[in-house]
Amino acid sequence: MVESPSGPESAAESVGRAEPVDPVGSVGSVDPADEEVRWVCQPVEVDLGDGAWALGRISGWWQDPAGRDWCRLRVVRGAGPAGWRPFDPERVRLFPDSGL
Repeated sequence: MVESPSGPESAAESVGRAEPVDPVGSVGSVDPADEEVRWVCQPVEVDLGDGAWALGRISGWWQDPAGRDWCRLRVVRGAGPAGWRPFDPERVRLFPDSGL
């Protein structure tokens, strides 16, 4: 069981719930099934939160049962592994994937 502000909940109940994440981090509890993911190769620019922006790539899109869009994001700067995070268009700018 996981303790939440509203009381205990099972691990299954917490899967897919949005949690605060850092700009380049991932949310470990989100792991959609492959058939639920739309795999892509989308270049992006990511707000690092300190006034700097870095290039990155979205490799997948997924929508949770609540209708929130999630992206599998990897930021080039920092070279951390790709991870699922809630999509925030204010923090992640999509670049055209077929040229300007």
